[in-house]
Amino acid sequence: MTFEPADRVDAVPPSGIRRFFELAEEMDDIISLGVGEPDFSAPWAAREAAITSLERGQTSYTANRGKRELRERIAGYETERHDLTYDPDEEILVTAGASEGLDLAFRALLNPGDSIAVAQPCYVSYVPGATFAGVDVVDVPTRVEDEFKLTREVLEQSGAAEADALVYCYPNNPTGATMTGEELREVAAFCRENDLVVFADEIYADLTYEHDHTSIATLPGMRERTVVFNGFSKAFAMTGFRLGYAMGPPEAITAMNRVHQYTMLSAPTTAQYAAIEALENCWEEVEEMTSQYDRRRNYVLSRLDGMGLDCFPASGAFYAFPECPWDDASEFAESLLQSEGVAVVPGTAFGEGGDGHLRLSYATGLDDLKEAMNRMESFLQ
Repeated sequence: MTFEPADRVDAVPPSGIRRFFELAEEMDDIISLGVGEPDFSAPWAAREAAITSLERGQTSYTANRGKRELRERIAGYETERHDLTYDPDEEILVTAGASEGLDLAFRALLNPGDSIAVAQPCYVSYVPGATFAGVDVVDVPTRVEDEFKLTREVLEQSGAAEADALVYCYPNNPTGATMTGEELREVAAFCRENDLVVFADEIYADLTYEHDHTSIATLPGMRERTVVFNGFSKAFAMTGFRLGYAMGPPEAITAMNRVHQYTMLSAPTTAQYAAIEALENCWEEVEEMTSQYDRRRNYVLSRLDGMGLDCFPASGAFYAFPECPWDDASEFAESLLQSEGVAVVPGTAFGEGGDGHLRLSYATGLDDLKEAMNRMESFLQ
């Protein structure tokens, strides 16, 4: 007998992002605008807390749901920053990154044959995660004319009313789009009317530049039908710590923890100590990083406009999503990489709605951004 992938695994193509990373790794003098990862190091106090925990030999498993002190800090942070109130004992689960939390939700809260509406373009793991769980996907392509916001119209046109759940990410990866509380009210009403549960990926909640973030779980009738996901990778620049969390009704978190305790057991202990310190003492660094992202955002949007590349005014996360000047965005991205050594990602890597666009990450130093924009302008000319 030889090993062959299961059908549900074989149905999922390799990540479209990884191909461009692999091409870039083979070349010299590359400036990558393709990685969705902060270029900053994690705040020193968080790193020091991690080191101290190791020196003290604090290397055992924690409770399945995560250290209670961390869950208490998360609860306080979410109340203060996002007006969300969750019981640290029953309604918060610490996970190995927000991605694990989403995977748990798909497997624990949906049955094979159920369907999930996926707002697209989207983070690359949503559709594969649903497929691995045996869940059918309803594509909900958002539109550039709506600034890639999720609207009642696109939900209705896509057939999302027949789905069992909705997953989305705002501030959005890959577009940088955000949604105001008023705009989310339409989405919330649609979900209530059609009895959809919501998986709200809010990993970029603290990276908004033009208005405060609103969680759909704060809107009337939505807390009981929403699981919110967040983590420490983006705002705290702690990607390598692999630490996230999920918040939701007790029955949802209990079911997710049932899967979590048999697969992950508990999130990394060292990372949990770092996160406790980050929530307590690292807000100055978060504010400084956010300020730097906003400066870079304005610079990149200005340069793209000067090149004649249409790009809606992205107002969150750390991405710009301009229209591609060529018919084939993948061909453009590969040619730009080979000719000028600038790595960007074609929008098709992020599903329906991404066609004809490019994702540029400005989570890189301003000097590199300036050089990348100069090279891109030279390539276009």
